[in-house]
Amino acid sequence: MELDFETCRRAATSRDARFDGVFVTAVRSTKIYCRPSCPAITPKAENVRFLPTAAAAQREGFRACLRCRPDAAPGSPEWDVRGDVVGRAMRLIADGVVDRGGVPGLAGRLGYTERHLHRMLTAEVGAGPLALARAQRAQTARVLIETTRLGLAEIAFAAGFGSVRQFNDTVREIYGRTPSDLRVRRSQPSHDPGVVSVRLPFRAPLHAEALLSFLGDRAIDGIDGRDGDSYTRNLRLPHGAGTAVLTPGDGHVAATLRLADLRDLAPAVARCRRLFDLDADPAAVDAALSDDPLLAPLVLKEAGVRVPRAVDGFEIAVRAVVGQQISVAAARTVLRRLALSTPLELLSLPDSAFSMPAARRRTLRALATATLDGLHLDGSGDRAETVARLKELPGIGDWTASYVAMRALGDPDAFLPTDLGVLRGARALGLPDDPRSLAAHAERWRPWRSYAVIRLWRI
Repeated sequence: MELDFETCRRAATSRDARFDGVFVTAVRSTKIYCRPSCPAITPKAENVRFLPTAAAAQREGFRACLRCRPDAAPGSPEWDVRGDVVGRAMRLIADGVVDRGGVPGLAGRLGYTERHLHRMLTAEVGAGPLALARAQRAQTARVLIETTRLGLAEIAFAAGFGSVRQFNDTVREIYGRTPSDLRVRRSQPSHDPGVVSVRLPFRAPLHAEALLSFLGDRAIDGIDGRDGDSYTRNLRLPHGAGTAVLTPGDGHVAATLRLADLRDLAPAVARCRRLFDLDADPAAVDAALSDDPLLAPLVLKEAGVRVPRAVDGFEIAVRAVVGQQISVAAARTVLRRLALSTPLELLSLPDSAFSMPAARRRTLRALATATLDGLHLDGSGDRAETVARLKELPGIGDWTASYVAMRALGDPDAFLPTDLGVLRGARALGLPDDPRSLAAHAERWRPWRSYAVIRLWRI
């Protein structure tokens, strides 16, 4: 959204939580920045500035409010769905690419020079890649300080800082307290050094059952599973393995993360948020879909339905290929042997491990080869180019490419008009039930057709 002063002022005055993560309120008189929903006394209009990110506020010398924790607000719904360079850069920074490969690594992934990338990010979000990564390191450090018994020096390096001095200076500058002062705010951190418990906030509403049932129905032994109101997911992270237990609650998802290496905390959080689509703006999505009178009753009945996304784009692509023209149950049986494979491991498997027609086996091997050759299925590449490259592979058509775009690439506007479940759902609602007519009708659902697909599947 444009940071129009009056619009932001009204949102902050009414403490509208829907705008958390969309902008922050920086108060000149106190040098503190807050979420729009912060319960503190509303400052005078002449004393406030509205900035697009916590990093932008920190860059201007403002400290984070320790009451509303603006650094832990839901991510921006705009950058979450945008397919342009800035949106892709924000997602890669959240996944820790700058911490692992520096700004050159980020620029290389995006295909731009460091200077041009810095200019684009500063213009759009008020801070360059280093400042954005620094803000994330500080937030990661605060979580580790308050939820573990790790030594402060261990936390400094686990959070991605280059030295303990840099860690101390950054924490003091951003929070106005030393790391030791932050630690005494919480009295019972975890005894297990590999376990971190965090709260992942979201914008209400969230239809938790829709997420849990979708993921639970497609769970694979050894990878993921649903247990009551919780979902457990194994993670393949940059520095080792991990496990996440996600339990939706009131205004947040409780996440218990067991990590082999605590440097993977930020990537684990980013991938869990992406999996549950926690940075979406459900009010905007539901409002747009409700404009269709045939879809409106369904939206009214089940508000806040999200798109279950992915922690591993290659795995989603493998699931999509295996699931072509077979039932979910049949696909799960085959996927028990394949879904945990990396592209290199999949290429090394003998033909007997696939238990599928030769044509589909060739598709999987071609997909693995393309991924090793630079096909990025984590949402960091240009969506149109990625979909086009997928369709060039043997055995991958519109349905498979659109499914991967929806779940792995985070495209909010992917559509599957030939899908049997979509057509059955359309028929039940009185919508056109032939692919061509349904696709034409669905034009009114843009740019949220992915969310319409999930709703039709639920029928």
